[in-house]
Amino acid sequence: MSAATLMGLLPVLIPAVGGLWILVQVAILQKRTLRWCAGQAILVLGFGVAADALLWRSGAEGTMLDAALVLDRQTLAFSLLFLLVAALTVAISVTHLESLDWAHGEFYALLLFAVSGMTIMAGTENLLSLFIGLEVLSIPLYILAGFTRDRVYAIEAALKYFLLGAFSTGFILYGIALLYGASGSVTLHGIADALAASRGGPIDPLLLAGGALLLIGLAFKIAAVPFHFWAPDVYQGSLAPVAGFMAAGTKAAAFAAFVRVVSIALNAPPAKEQWIHVTTVVAILTMVIGNLVALAQQNIKRMLAYSSIANAGYLLVALAAVGKLNIQASSIAFYLFVYAFMTIGAFSVAAILGRDGEADHAYALTAYAGLGRRRPLLAAAMTVFMLSLTGIPPAAGFMAKFYIFRDAVRAGLVPLAAVGVLASVVGAFYYLRVVVQMYFRDPAPEPAGGGLRISATDVLAIGFAAIAVLYLGLFPNVLLTLVRFGG
Repeated sequence: MSAATLMGLLPVLIPAVGGLWILVQVAILQKRTLRWCAGQAILVLGFGVAADALLWRSGAEGTMLDAALVLDRQTLAFSLLFLLVAALTVAISVTHLESLDWAHGEFYALLLFAVSGMTIMAGTENLLSLFIGLEVLSIPLYILAGFTRDRVYAIEAALKYFLLGAFSTGFILYGIALLYGASGSVTLHGIADALAASRGGPIDPLLLAGGALLLIGLAFKIAAVPFHFWAPDVYQGSLAPVAGFMAAGTKAAAFAAFVRVVSIALNAPPAKEQWIHVTTVVAILTMVIGNLVALAQQNIKRMLAYSSIANAGYLLVALAAVGKLNIQASSIAFYLFVYAFMTIGAFSVAAILGRDGEADHAYALTAYAGLGRRRPLLAAAMTVFMLSLTGIPPAAGFMAKFYIFRDAVRAGLVPLAAVGVLASVVGAFYYLRVVVQMYFRDPAPEPAGGGLRISATDVLAIGFAAIAVLYLGLFPNVLLTLVRFGG
């Protein structure tokens, strides 16, 4: 393996090797201190960010291992996103795991393995590598969902996620098999050539069926309607930091794969028109159902789960617009970065309020009553995240939705953009309901332990996420320059 290839593999190798190193320390060196392992994970993630910056500044691009991994601006941008999501998750999880008496360093090894899988998914143009990346991501998440295995809800979450995840993986694998049978290739460009060869004539039904099955499998991962049923139960049963990691990281990895598949393999007519039409319908269903069902939720984690579903719908609007206009996917990447910060931030606040044993009452909306008087800074951060999720300026959520709906209008998808705007108005009711609880309701009693446990790492994670949301709302071009890559 050449030095150039090894350098190009660093975004995948650094988190993978780092995860193995933490496992070695836990299993062999007997360094089981949670904070030690968390520090090691942060160090590994820092090396990952440095490697991404080095590759970015050097302008290194190219394909490696027969297109198993593609090094380009898109891969590096999403790799940076995954590293940031993991770093915030590490920071908020330390005190949370200690408070639940589940201070096991393996938690951080699993996070790093998941980051490696996400990077493979975002940076491959080979369907077999996409499948491998999906499995490297999914298996650690199955374990993380049930990490606190003495809780019934955690076991239920892990089991549901495993069964439905395996089901969706079957769709993807069968779709890959059909696409290979029809095109003789597992690379996205090879499939595109097969579609181009049939232009003007009937398309091989195997190509259409394979493409449909592949997109259905990815729709499971982003929790798009009607493949969303797993998300609320899994998010509710998982630890709050894990739920935030899944909501932000898994969605970003799946959409990164989505962008490559539709912009390369399925970018020729009439397949292009068909997937845009289907995406439009699914986007409408996802936005409407996600927001309407979220209105009825009284548990913050279930509410954020349905919010995650609704946000998948907004991203599908952008995907349809990008495909129709054949433009860069910058609006999708920008939205995913902003969504990651505001979602991780919201789940981090929820984690702090749920540290009395992950009890249901700790995640009820009524637990936020009077938080503005009890913990004014924590309430202020949660307000920033809720306003951003609603799409109210100057929070970055406004700019993220603006760019998506602007692209939809430019693509002639005005009805789709209108549905998205109306769905956002519906979303304002349940997001702002949390703000009302914090500032206009009498304070809820403090937990029996004598108050909320807020550590320095909690402050760092929530503060960074809140500042990022406000900064990107005021200066979006800083991030848009970073995520300007081919769609």
